[in-house]
Amino acid sequence: MFTFGVMIENALKRLNITALNDMQNASVKSAKKGADVVLVAPTGSGKTLAFLLPLLSGLKTDVRGVQALILVPSRELALQIEQVFKQMGTPFKVNCCYGGHAVRIEKNNLAHPPAVLIGTPGRIAYHLEHNNFDESFVENLVLDEFDKSLEFGFQQDMSYIIGSLLSLKQRILTSATKMDEIPSFVKLNKPIEIDFSKDIQAKPDLKLKKVLAPAADKLDVLFKLLSKIGGANTLVFCNHRETVERISNLLFEHGLGHDVFHGGMEQADREKALLKFRNGSHKILITTDLAARGLDIPEVENIVHYQLPYTEDAYIHRNGRTARMHAKGTAYAVVTEEEHYKYLPEDIEEEQLGEGYVLPEASDWVTLYIANGKKDKINKIDIVGLFLQKGGLQKDDLGLIEVKDTTSYVAVKRIVVDKLLNALDGEKIKGKKLKLEVAS
Repeated sequence: MFTFGVMIENALKRLNITALNDMQNASVKSAKKGADVVLVAPTGSGKTLAFLLPLLSGLKTDVRGVQALILVPSRELALQIEQVFKQMGTPFKVNCCYGGHAVRIEKNNLAHPPAVLIGTPGRIAYHLEHNNFDESFVENLVLDEFDKSLEFGFQQDMSYIIGSLLSLKQRILTSATKMDEIPSFVKLNKPIEIDFSKDIQAKPDLKLKKVLAPAADKLDVLFKLLSKIGGANTLVFCNHRETVERISNLLFEHGLGHDVFHGGMEQADREKALLKFRNGSHKILITTDLAARGLDIPEVENIVHYQLPYTEDAYIHRNGRTARMHAKGTAYAVVTEEEHYKYLPEDIEEEQLGEGYVLPEASDWVTLYIANGKKDKINKIDIVGLFLQKGGLQKDDLGLIEVKDTTSYVAVKRIVVDKLLNALDGEKIKGKKLKLEVAS
């Protein structure tokens, strides 16, 4: 077993982090004692590192099985945690399992079990039921964003999983909100509670505004609002997938660039939507509460509640996507005169919308798709070299590059896209013909 101090030091160095914050220090210190831990802290405060570091310190190199299990409510969060773990540069294997991912691939991965397995409750329960991995080595369990998992109805799957883990020594439960009661199926044993939910160093610089809209004209009012503010990164929240699609259809008809994100989409399309929002190809993302927390997305300047959520907690989590890390943000609530929500301030400022807004200009960036990835031995350096040397681009013409297993995505300045596609037509990358196109 590696020493605790060396593990943390090496991981932080790889992540370019000079020091842990107070919440992370408290979590690591408590977990080091071997006790169960309940960690409550706001979205964006660094909870992933707060549980990964203790897990890492307890992994053994001589065990050939899953030693730590991390349950999460969404596929995107699973992939995000996996990415952070890989960035730590440890000798331990990590894998993800989630709905929408090929079961065959997951079974093949589990045949050579990872030390750390991350997944959504439904898919992990499936693999347990079918004996696709040996649970007898699992000593550490993390229930990340546990309150969200309960919201999504994963109680039965989580109960089955926890009941199957007979070798558990430690449970770490994280949540963005303090829970009145933790279900008995979690089987917590005298947990140490760490509550940073109210310990916010500085009040977010968040401005709240309401936009009045007659019920029949709500879509038109939203379009005007987005025409006014949509030049900055904007998340539009809805309560239902159908509403997301309805808004998308309207914006598409009017030529306003955007993307959508909700649980009814194919996993590849969900990942691509987030990727294009991250790299700046689209400034507007229309979504359900699936994007309210736990996702790796950039600083958002505007939050628009096209439909206000049913609870104040959900409202707070949505707004938590902006005004982070000393940045400013604005949250707009689109409401009718008849709608009243207890959590909205009575003196909330009204945003006045005029007539005749022009559409925001298209983003400076475009996302290009490459049909090659890590399994083709492709990396970021290969792509940069090809685009600069053969494509004739300057470094400033290249934005975010993300290389996945079988595909890659590159943000390129819009003004050089046509020139680049012509220059690289017929070229090869790592000995294979380059298939390059604009990502739809």
